Amino acid sequence: MMDRPPRPPETRTGQMDVSMAESSISADEMEAEMARIQRLREVLVRRESELRFMMDDIQLCKDIMKLKQELRKIVAVPDGEKTKKHRQREEKLIQEIHQLVQKRDFLVDDAEVERLREQEEDKEMAEFLRQKLSVTQRAPKPRTTEPPANKPSISKSSAALIKDCCGATQCVIM
Repeated sequence: MMDRPPRPPETRTGQMDVSMAESSISADEMEAEMARIQRLREVLVRRESELRFMMDDIQLCKDIMKLKQELRKIVAVPDGEKTKKHRQREEKLIQEIHQLVQKRDFLVDDAEVERLREQEEDKEMAEFLRQKLSVTQRAPKPRTTEPPANKPSISKSSAALIKDCCGATQCVIM
C-alpha cells in the first residue's frame, strides 16, 4: 500500500479544513490567481450587463413593433370613417411609441457611457499590469508548472450589440 499524506481534518459539514499554511502555493501565485479571478469576475459582470441591455432592447423593439402594427390598422381606416375613439387611440399609440423610442434612446446612450467607462477601466488595468510586469521582470520570477491562464475575451460592446440587434430584427425605429 502507498503512503498517503495525512488528510486535513473534516469539519461538521463534511468538508475538509485546509489551512493556507499547509498549501504549496506561494504568495505571488495566490496574488496572481486572485487577480485572474477578479478579472474573470469583471468580464462576467460586463457580459451580464451587455445581456441585460440586449434583453431590454429586444423587449422595447417588440413593444414598439406591436404598437406600430396597431397604429397602422387605425391609420388605414379612411379619415371619414374614423370615430373619436379611433382618433384618441391613434394619438395614444403615437405617444406610447414616442415614449418607448425615448426609452430605447436612453438605453443606447447608457450602453455607450458604460462602454466608454469600461474602456477607461481597461486602460487603467493595462497600465497597472504594465507597471507591475516591469517591476516583476526586475525580480527573479518563481517557476510555475501551470501554463498562464488565458485572458477572458470580451465580446462586442453593449452599444454595438444593441445596434446590431435592432438592425438585424424586424425593428425599424432607427
